[in-house]
Amino acid sequence: MQLPVLVPGKRYTLPRPSGSADALLLARFAQAQAAQGKLTAIVTAEPADTQRLEDELAFFAPGLRIAVFPDWETLPYDTFSPHQDLISERLATLWRIKQQRDVDVVLLPASTALVRLAPPSFLAGYTFHFKQKEKLDEAALKAQLTLAGYTHVSQVVSPGEYAVRGGLIDLFPMGSAVPYRVDLFGDEVDSIRTFDPDTQRSLYPVPEVRLLPGREFPMDEEARAAFRARWREHLEGDPTKSRIYKDIAQGIATAGIEYYLPLFFDEAATIFDYLDDGAMLALHGEVDEALQRFWADTRERHRFLQHDPDRPVLPPESIFLRVEDFFGQVGRHAALSLRGHEPVDWARPLPDVSTDRGATEPLAALEKHLDTTPHRVLLVAES
Repeated sequence: MQLPVLVPGKRYTLPRPSGSADALLLARFAQAQAAQGKLTAIVTAEPADTQRLEDELAFFAPGLRIAVFPDWETLPYDTFSPHQDLISERLATLWRIKQQRDVDVVLLPASTALVRLAPPSFLAGYTFHFKQKEKLDEAALKAQLTLAGYTHVSQVVSPGEYAVRGGLIDLFPMGSAVPYRVDLFGDEVDSIRTFDPDTQRSLYPVPEVRLLPGREFPMDEEARAAFRARWREHLEGDPTKSRIYKDIAQGIATAGIEYYLPLFFDEAATIFDYLDDGAMLALHGEVDEALQRFWADTRERHRFLQHDPDRPVLPPESIFLRVEDFFGQVGRHAALSLRGHEPVDWARPLPDVSTDRGATEPLAALEKHLDTTPHRVLLVAES
């Protein structure tokens, strides 16, 4: 199939192919954009399609560098925080998109694309790395880790933790698959090795370590003071009666603090702030309907929870992009939309070719299809 030529500000709509043909089409589309050095962001109406497309795109185009920007997997205004592994993956994906540019395709559910994020300047300011044989100030590193949201523990087992034992510093960076053990000789990095968090045994050496923030928001004193000032400005009632407000003053990130993220920044960002102007968008499925359902559910949850004096909540518009604003941002990019279920010539579903075991010719339907189809046919048998 000839792929459409897309230009910024225009959206080209195609019928969504059946089966895995949508992944094949998107793989060809993403390959064409990657050849021009352009990122493709695929927004799926159904969260399950994000994981499916990740696997199938890699099958059809093994050379594509694919990243997933996962959802928090919590309901709006939930009183518990996302799993640390999800935060780690989200931060690593944002960093890859904005800084390293080593990704060709980023996949995310439509509802996730609505969530307001920390601005790119936050990642730039709270991300740092060090190399072997470099000078390293241990006290400064510990202070920076604490400001970046890392937790000081006695034994490192999960992302966002660090431990100091004499001249050894164990740390598990956000976005990393493994933790690292830094061996200092005086004020110089003598060696850096990975280690097994279960057995605590050192594994193999690495030349450098990159550290992402431990959270999606800052927790230094200045940021916490700004948070409290914005709380008093945007939320009604006595702030001293709210546990979240009092915990932030003490440097504690209360469970569910993510739904107050805009209060940490002068202006929150969106996923579109991390995309270059030349990035291409693909809208997979009935994205507009999925967003309308999400907003209906979110408004209902806000209506139900907004009168809790102990936990006042921000209006949905402060935390999420409105549907019209989402499509306004989409309109700045060239976009391909796959929606509907009308069959297309190159991905038409098969007719019924099942075996009729009671008939004189059990395979008559298959034989008829083989005689009439103009396409090549692949037959697969289990033995």
